Amino acid sequence: MSIDETKQFIPLNIAVLTISDTRTLADDKSGTTLADRITVAGHKLAAREIVTDDVEAIRAVIRRWIADPGVDAVITTGGTGFTGRDVTPEAVEPLFEKRMDGFSIAFHMLSHAKIGASTIQSRATAGVTGATFIFCLPGSPGACRDGWDGILAAQLDYRTRPCNFVEIMPRLDEHLRRAKAKGASA
Repeated sequence: MSIDETKQFIPLNIAVLTISDTRTLADDKSGTTLADRITVAGHKLAAREIVTDDVEAIRAVIRRWIADPGVDAVITTGGTGFTGRDVTPEAVEPLFEKRMDGFSIAFHMLSHAKIGASTIQSRATAGVTGATFIFCLPGSPGACRDGWDGILAAQLDYRTRPCNFVEIMPRLDEHLRRAKAKGASA
């Protein structure tokens, strides 16, 4: 993987959602970690919110951001564990049109190098809906640093080679824009 310096950086509009029953903006270290990294990288923080560990509350915010043409990507933090209140994957995965299985694998590989087998306690997940990428990270600042620094910073940078998410963004929702072929049975 490398950066092609001949290409111009394209800033994205990225929203951050912290999922927690106890955090506020004042003490949300994970959300702050992501917001800081997003802006330092040159992207725009499109929105930042905190919502409780409630399936419908999480879905309402994610759906609003999916429908917002000013949001290119959503990153959530929190709720990916196994306790009774951890419901982020249950809330978000049904919204995916396409799952991004490689994100979870890459995240667990990075995490395993740092925390060993404890990485299995995370259900980090990602997918795409319409023209919006959605990434769900664990709730620790360390996991947010690992997810951003090790995966998202490069994949959300148009200059990354051999490929990145930004270059395919114009085609993400092409299935929503084209009419079904006449006579097609599927």
